[in-house]
Amino acid sequence: MADTFLTDDERWQIALAKDRSFDGVFVTGVHSTGIYCRPSCPARAPKRQNVKFYATCADAEAAGLRACKRCTPESIAPDEKAVLQCLDALQASEAAVPLEKLGILTGYSPTHLQRVFKRSVGMSPAAYHRALRRERAGEALTASESVTNAVYDAGYSAPSRFYDENKERLGMSPSAWRDGGRGTTIHFAITSTSLGEMLVAATDKGVCRLSFAEGRDDLERRFPNADLVEGGAEFEALLGQVIEAVEKPGHAPHIPLDVKGTAFQEAVWQQLRQIPPGETRTYAQIAAAAGNPKAVRAAGTANGANTVAVLIPCHRVVRSDGSVGGYAYGPDIKRELLRRESGEADLFSD
Repeated sequence: MADTFLTDDERWQIALAKDRSFDGVFVTGVHSTGIYCRPSCPARAPKRQNVKFYATCADAEAAGLRACKRCTPESIAPDEKAVLQCLDALQASEAAVPLEKLGILTGYSPTHLQRVFKRSVGMSPAAYHRALRRERAGEALTASESVTNAVYDAGYSAPSRFYDENKERLGMSPSAWRDGGRGTTIHFAITSTSLGEMLVAATDKGVCRLSFAEGRDDLERRFPNADLVEGGAEFEALLGQVIEAVEKPGHAPHIPLDVKGTAFQEAVWQQLRQIPPGETRTYAQIAAAAGNPKAVRAAGTANGANTVAVLIPCHRVVRSDGSVGGYAYGPDIKRELLRRESGEADLFSD
């Protein structure tokens, strides 16, 4: 469950209000008593100085706390159960599942269910199902000789529905998904930055690769059948924005991206982009924010599958013990990005 947008002051006010709608979103650790509770726990409010907030029960227990016997935070919360029921139904259905039907399944009103699901998964049930269909289409395109057959196999009623749904999102054509970028023009440049040599590549839809210490050969292996073009007038303008985002890391929502992954990977990447500059999250927190608190290892894998470093800020994810953790381009670059975002001299010393 996601609490990416909440500050500790907001969590404290939620705990004081005993708001049940945030059960499963975070837990309240009371270090004077050694227990952790749901936000809605009916027990008397503790003193603020004794309280710390944790994304998951596992995080609270790792800090030496035990579950409250009164509110049993370790048991599944009603909202979390409803979200899991929806996820099961959406994953099992090729056709879209109406929100009203999901409401009947969970016992929630459609409006409340929409709010609970979006807060947990980061997107609406309808958007999640569309992401699943794109994922299935990608898998089918890889295995099928026919783009049309693959589109039907993914659950689309007609090829036109696939193109209409994805025309604003897709950079590469559907056939290029299974053919190394065939028919796609990718502009690229290798430029010097204060973090080292950086490769930037983009389709006409957005940046598809940002990496360090890679060259044209690496790009050719990733897109063996694409038309690779070095430079270009329009690309140079985009490149300037990317360089600025790397040299002064922070929010870069204005830079268009052309990235694709599974539904869970895209949920993880969406949560990464929502981490404020200067802050970090653990892999457990990202897994919970992406809608699957138990998928910590999968969240780490999705983090590593990010193809556009810095723009999707996977460097903001650290280990549960607070140490910097791994990074595809080395811990020194990760430390430096975090240092620049926080404005502090040194953040980590593994």
